[in-house]
Amino acid sequence: MRHRCKVPKLSKPADQRKALLRSLATEVIRHGRITTTKIRAKAVQPEVDKMVSLAKDGSLAARRQAMGYVYDKNLIHALFEQVQGRYGDRQGGYTRILRTVRRHGDNAEMAILELV
Repeated sequence: MRHRCKVPKLSKPADQRKALLRSLATEVIRHGRITTTKIRAKAVQPEVDKMVSLAKDGSLAARRQAMGYVYDKNLIHALFEQVQGRYGDRQGGYTRILRTVRRHGDNAEMAILELV
């Protein structure tokens, strides 16, 4: 029964799952787009949107929250500087998921998660 479970468990213990989501969010912010499985992309999308929303807020408390989640401190400084020009008038939906071909090895559904 998975009632009210917002994030899929991804077949991992809680600590590994949190580390995976943090690393995927860091890489999306760093590179602008990543290729991963569709389930992982759907799981990390709210986290990336939350980091962009914190950057739009721009306060010291928001900066500290973002630094506590994303692994690279310099990346947070760059995100906070660029986000107003890029997403200043946008009210949400900072990422998109594009479905691609299935993975050759295990036929897993693949997707590209990118910043809009």
